[in-house]
Amino acid sequence: MSILIKNGILVTMNPRREVFQGNIYIEDDRIAAIGRTPATADRIIEATGQLVIPGLIQPHIHLCQALFRGRADDLELLDWLRLRIWPLEGAHDPESLYYSALLGIGELFLSGTTTIVDMETVHHTDAAMEAISQSGIRAITGKVMMDFGEDVPASLKEITAASLKESVDLLEKWHGYDNGRIQYAFEPRFVVSCTEELLLEVRDLARHYGVKIHTHASENRGECALVEKLHGRRNVLYLDDIGLTGPDLILVHCIWLSEEEKDILARTGTKVVHCPSSNLKMASGICPVPDLLNRGTVVSLAADGAPCNNNLDAFMEMRLAALIQKPLHGPTTMPAPLVFEMATLGGARAMGMEKDIGSLEVGKKADLALVSLEGLHTQPADGVDVYTQLVYQARGSDVTLTMVDGKIVMEKGELKTIDAGEVREKANKAVLRVLRRAGLA
Repeated sequence: MSILIKNGILVTMNPRREVFQGNIYIEDDRIAAIGRTPATADRIIEATGQLVIPGLIQPHIHLCQALFRGRADDLELLDWLRLRIWPLEGAHDPESLYYSALLGIGELFLSGTTTIVDMETVHHTDAAMEAISQSGIRAITGKVMMDFGEDVPASLKEITAASLKESVDLLEKWHGYDNGRIQYAFEPRFVVSCTEELLLEVRDLARHYGVKIHTHASENRGECALVEKLHGRRNVLYLDDIGLTGPDLILVHCIWLSEEEKDILARTGTKVVHCPSSNLKMASGICPVPDLLNRGTVVSLAADGAPCNNNLDAFMEMRLAALIQKPLHGPTTMPAPLVFEMATLGGARAMGMEKDIGSLEVGKKADLALVSLEGLHTQPADGVDVYTQLVYQARGSDVTLTMVDGKIVMEKGELKTIDAGEVREKANKAVLRVLRRAGLA
């Protein structure tokens, strides 16, 4: 299958950061030509007046939580988990998890996100994997691991050996699926819900299989205090001491960091994911992104989960990431081109996939989105910097087409791989069932 996208404004994010009007020619799953392209193709898409951007990449999403949107508002992290999210996750069944995942993926496609690092819940991960498989999204994903904690409900607390075995079984089934579109990661939830035995085994297994580790750290002061009480040192120091830091660790939030911990993240090449909407809504704090970037740490952007956000729109995360640092560091901090890079190439680097995704270059995967500038909120458009348009003005609803692996998954508001009506109906029925099972109805 060949597709020709004509006359779009190409925001390439290539090494020269070129922006120009031109064409993109796609053969099968990759970009075959840019600029001077063949005149014909199996499908021609006219993109005059639209921005053609690399697909947005969010390296921290909880598809398992999409079903719980609006069910856990106005709580701080540990209460949010203990009173709402953990009981709800523990009450999932395979069908509810499947439709939760499809609900989240549909929302992501509608707003131009093509790639995620997803953290599932403890049970029924196969159901979410099936949704990821059928939808066509690119994902690193895995079951969450929890074998410790007084507040962890029985519905989620695992036996260490069983958690490890199930994780390996899922990895061996799904890692590399569909020519690598789906990859597996080991996902211990965070230090306060995992034994050291589990974390050490995860470290060794991830190295053995050559996969990522994806976990939370230093999101909330209460969480940090618990880690110090349990292990006698700060979160990142502990992770470094047990050998978990490094280029294959995707570490989410990283708000409450000492100077020594910031140095560790930079020295080890650990990847940081910033989730501004979630951090603001839960009053967790503000990640020291400019400082981390100045030290050379890779920082990317993500929406986190629907119950702590309450949407998965990467455009909102870009805008907030740019704005919340300016009162602290001045108006020139976090300029729009830098923020857009965090949402594209930054995410690709976090996943170790920058050779394949994150920019529009010949030979890379055909993961991209078209963004309309027709809305009144993006006008006047002539002569306005495209990064200003993307970071400060555009919204997820301005995306008119989303493509993954050369396949159109959303066009003009219509999902192509997901039945939106079915997902809406099944998700609304499923959440009532889960609420009742969790004792929260």
